[in-house]
Amino acid sequence: MTHWYPKRRFGDLPDEMAARFPNREALVFEDDRYTFAELRSEIDGAAKALMALGVARGDHVSLWLNNRSEWIFLMYALAKVGAVQVPVNTRFRTNDLEYVLRQSDSAMLITHDTSGPIDYLDMVRQVVDLPDEGEQVDDESFPELGRVVIVGDGDYEGTVSWATGLSRAEEVSDDELAERAAAVDPDDAVFMMYTSGTTGFPKGVLHDHRLIRNVEERAFRMAVTENDTIMSYLPLFHAFGYSEAALMSMATGARQILTETFDPDESLDLVERERATIAHGFEAHMQMLCDAQEARPRDLSSLRTGVFAAGMHSATPVARRGERVMAPLKALSAYGMTEMWVGAALSALDDDRPHRLETSGYPAPGYEFKVVDPETGEQQPDGVAGELRVKSYALMKGYYNKPKETAESYDADGWFCTGDMAEHHADGYIRFLGRFKDMLKVGGENVDPMEVEGLLLEHPAVQQVAVVGLPDRRLAEVPVAFVEPKPGAEVEAGDILAYCRGKVASFKIPRHAVFLDEFPMTASGKIRKVELREEAKRRLP
Repeated sequence: MTHWYPKRRFGDLPDEMAARFPNREALVFEDDRYTFAELRSEIDGAAKALMALGVARGDHVSLWLNNRSEWIFLMYALAKVGAVQVPVNTRFRTNDLEYVLRQSDSAMLITHDTSGPIDYLDMVRQVVDLPDEGEQVDDESFPELGRVVIVGDGDYEGTVSWATGLSRAEEVSDDELAERAAAVDPDDAVFMMYTSGTTGFPKGVLHDHRLIRNVEERAFRMAVTENDTIMSYLPLFHAFGYSEAALMSMATGARQILTETFDPDESLDLVERERATIAHGFEAHMQMLCDAQEARPRDLSSLRTGVFAAGMHSATPVARRGERVMAPLKALSAYGMTEMWVGAALSALDDDRPHRLETSGYPAPGYEFKVVDPETGEQQPDGVAGELRVKSYALMKGYYNKPKETAESYDADGWFCTGDMAEHHADGYIRFLGRFKDMLKVGGENVDPMEVEGLLLEHPAVQQVAVVGLPDRRLAEVPVAFVEPKPGAEVEAGDILAYCRGKVASFKIPRHAVFLDEFPMTASGKIRKVELREEAKRRLP
């Protein structure tokens, strides 16, 4: 399937916005504020520093940083010099880091010395044999790795400080940078983003510059303009934050209010103070924002819209609450994944509430969807669940150095096999129902855990819930509900189970309820069900 898209590059966007809106505020992080002209200057300085430190076109550069201004500078600087950015999850630890550095063939790692209580440099030292003298890494385990760059206040043996790199930027002329930027091909890979890894170990997904089209078309549908302010608390190493804050701001001229991590009280305070118009998130973000707003109301009258991926059964009541508590926010639902990017489907601002909060949206331009029986490949009738398959200009270039996995992700007719369960509606909208691997098989009956989760979220004492399968000798597996009660609520396991009786089929009712103070989460805000399955087996032999 061939689609037209503009031959533009990530590295062009800062120049375009600086030309259009030089004095408009572009980025706010803590006490620092940058106009688009100032942001372009920072990006160009970072690009020259990278060139001075030896970053060549096509090099892979791992960026292991929490949200901060330098993240934005480096994101666009790497694109401008033709390098491939490798965003690394800041919750990764030594084993994860070792895998990503090796599997991605990174030529450079840029990270913190410390950030909060986490000593990133110490973890790097545990993984990489840093030199006793100089800054050139020579570790046989990482043959491509040349330098470790530290964004921090100090100078550390075997590394180079980012401040030192910036001081070398003057070695590179404006003409040399312009020549380097002009040589970048829009069809080149621009970043490699590792899948979130809620199941199995992540794979590096390669994308090129054509995703600018994806972002700009979504901006048009959401009416995002230079008059908007995006509340950016999602991690930038994740597709959601990378696309809907860092890319969206630079593609539209919208202002970005960036925070290091997500704190619901801080986020709402900033929405009120900075008059933010757009906020995004997953269920967990919406839940916590609502709790914080109800505990201490703020003036959220500036909030206009945001994507909260509300199509799943479990997410619908959360989104409804969000629209009520965070009014006048109008939540939009969407569908996407790292391999096909964000907003592959999206609801519309003038959709009715069922379409905005009970579907996953309408296919975006340049995307085709079909729902099939995963066993036969036959297309399912409208309203019948099956596996969602996709064709699009925005599909990944492939999984890095994994040709077998890349080939196996497509069917014989070239459709990308998402592994996601969905249903297609007669009006063209789709509804994401969950991962197929999350489906339970209870005595031969299919049980969608999100249906049960949506029901239990209506229980007055339940703050958050996740349903997983527990192996069972007679029924193959049975549902187990992990429950986080609301603060101060008194609830017992029997109450949870009794709440389901008479409301859903008996085989869907959890056999056990386990209470948790908090859920194991990915950094992007998704519950790690793989850990809950192991916890169920440990607690309920």
